[in-house]
Amino acid sequence: MSDPLRRIDALVDEDTLPTPQVRQHLRRAAGLTQTEVANAIGVKRLAIARWEAGLAQPHRGNRRAYAHFLRRLAAKYPDAATEEAPDEG
Repeated sequence: MSDPLRRIDALVDEDTLPTPQVRQHLRRAAGLTQTEVANAIGVKRLAIARWEAGLAQPHRGNRRAYAHFLRRLAAKYPDAATEEAPDEG
């Protein structure tokens, strides 16, 4: 299975998360800040930053909410689910 299809499959599973880079790319495609996402899920902005950096994983309840959020974004921005986030310099 190709990498884009694997990342999309990860978005479909209830609490499976895509790669940190895809998480960030989906959020940016929607024009959302980490603070906006954190407020929607009910966590601190630092949690979103750590999840997007791959430094931490959300706990079960937050993981399900975050996975749901990412699935919704992937449905709205399918190209963002298959592309890696650009490097920031």
